[in-house]
Amino acid sequence: MMSTNSKNVLVVSVGFLCQFTAYGGLQSLQKGRESVELLFSFGGAAMISRNSKNVLVVSVGFLSLFTAYGGLQSLQSSLNAEDGMGVASLSVIYASIIVSSMFLPPIMIKNLGCKWTIVAGMACYVSYSFGNLYPGWYTLIPTSVILGLGGSPLWSAKCTYLTISGNLQGAEEGKKGSDVINHYFGIFFFIFQSSAVWGNLMSSLIFQQDTNIAFIPDEQLRTCGAANCGLNITVNGTATRPAQKLVETLVGCYIGVGLLAMLIVAVFLDNVDREQSSQFRGNREPFCQTFLATFRLLKDWRLLTLIPLTMYSGFEQSFLSGEYTKNYVTCALGIHYVGYVMMCFGASNSLFSILFGRLARYTGRAALFSIAALANFACIIALLFWRPHPDDLAVFFVFPALWGMADAIWQTQTNALYGILFSRDKEAAFANYRMWESLGFVIAFAYSTFICLEYKLYILLAVLLLTAITYPIVEYHEHKHPTPPVEEGSNLTHSQKNIQRDEGKIVCQTRI
Repeated sequence: MMSTNSKNVLVVSVGFLCQFTAYGGLQSLQKGRESVELLFSFGGAAMISRNSKNVLVVSVGFLSLFTAYGGLQSLQSSLNAEDGMGVASLSVIYASIIVSSMFLPPIMIKNLGCKWTIVAGMACYVSYSFGNLYPGWYTLIPTSVILGLGGSPLWSAKCTYLTISGNLQGAEEGKKGSDVINHYFGIFFFIFQSSAVWGNLMSSLIFQQDTNIAFIPDEQLRTCGAANCGLNITVNGTATRPAQKLVETLVGCYIGVGLLAMLIVAVFLDNVDREQSSQFRGNREPFCQTFLATFRLLKDWRLLTLIPLTMYSGFEQSFLSGEYTKNYVTCALGIHYVGYVMMCFGASNSLFSILFGRLARYTGRAALFSIAALANFACIIALLFWRPHPDDLAVFFVFPALWGMADAIWQTQTNALYGILFSRDKEAAFANYRMWESLGFVIAFAYSTFICLEYKLYILLAVLLLTAITYPIVEYHEHKHPTPPVEEGSNLTHSQKNIQRDEGKIVCQTRI
C-alpha cells in the first residue's frame, strides 16, 4: 500500500498539473494564434489543408470536453448510486437532448453558425461538471437539463461542420465528397474516442488513493453479472463512494479541461458557414418552418428505416457505461477499476475509428456494420453466461475492447451515412440522429433500476436484430439509387444556391 505522505504528494501533484495545464494553455493561446496563422498563410505550401486543420481543431476540442464528461458518465451509476441519482441524471440529460433535438439545432446553427453553436454547447457540458462538485438532486438535475439542451445543437453542429468541410475538400481535390466525409469522421472519432482513455485515467489514478477500498467476499461475487437480478449492487462495499476531497480534485480537473475545450474552438476554429448564417439572419425563414425542420424530414422513409440503427447506438453505449461498469466491474473488482476498464474501451474505439474511416472506401459500409453486429452479438451472448470473478482480470478488459471496436463502426459509419443520405438537410438530419440516439439512452437508463440485467441483455439483443433487418433496406436502396452530392453552400438556405465558395471567403478566426 502507498504511504499517506506519498498519497498526499500524488494528489497535490495532480491538482497542480490540472491547474498549470489550464494556465499554460491560456498563456500559450496568443503564441498559438500566431503559429496557426503562419502555418496556413502559405496557401498551397501549407502542411495540411485548411479544412483538415479545422477537423483537427474540432476533434481536439471534443477530446478535451469529453475527457471530462465521459469520465463523469462512466462513474455516475457507481459514484452517485444513492437512490439511483447518477443514472437518473443521465436519463434527464438524454431526455433533454430529445427535446432540444426537436427545434434547437436548426435554429442555433442557422443563426450562430456551426462554430459558435459548438462553443455554446460546450458551455452547457461544463455546467454539468460544476453540478458534480457537490452532487445532489438540486445540483445534478438542473445541470443535466442544461447539458441536454446544449447537447443536440453541439453534436448537430459538429456533424454539419465535418460534412461541409468534407464536401469542400472533396471539391478541391476532385474526390468523392462521401469518401472525404468518411475519412474526416474517422479522424474525428479517432481523436475524440481517446477522451475515454484520459478521462478515466484521471479518475483511476485519483480514486486509487482512496484508503476505503473494501474486500470482496465470495457471497457478493455470486451476485455479479447476469446470474442475479443485479438491482442491488449499490449496497455492497465495492461501491463505497470515495472521499469527498478526492471527488472534488477529480471534478476540478474535469472543469479545467472543459473550459480549455471552449477556448480551443473559440480561438482556432474557422467560420466556414459564416456567409450562410449571415444570409439566414438577413432573410429569415418563418419560425415555424425552422422549428418543424426536424419533423419534416421524418417524411423520408429512409430516415424512418434508420431509426432502429440510430436507437441501438444509444442502447449499446448506455449498456457499457451504465450496466457493465456497475454489474460486472464495480461488483467484482471495485469502483477504482471502472476507469481502467473504460480506458480499454476508449483506446480500442479510438484506434478502430481511424482504421474503419479509411477502410470504408474499400469495403463499403455494409461489411463494417456486419462486423460490428457480429461483435456485439457475441459479447451479449457471452455476458449472459459469464460469471465475473477477480481471478479473470483479463476478461474484464476483453469485453470493452470488442465493444469499442464495434462502437467505432456504429459511430463513424452512422454519422457518415446521415451526412451522405441527407446532405441537403444536414442540420435537421443530424438533429434527428441525436434525437433518436438519445431516445435509446433514455429508455435504457429509465429501466436500469427496474428490470433485471438478464432482461436488459435480451432487450439489447432484440434491438440489434431489428437493426440487422432494417439497415440493409436503406443500404440496398442507396446502392441502386445513389443520393446525388450537392454543391456545398446550396443546402443551407434556399437563397444561397448560387454562392461561389473559395478559400478567401472563409473567415479565419485565428488572425490577429
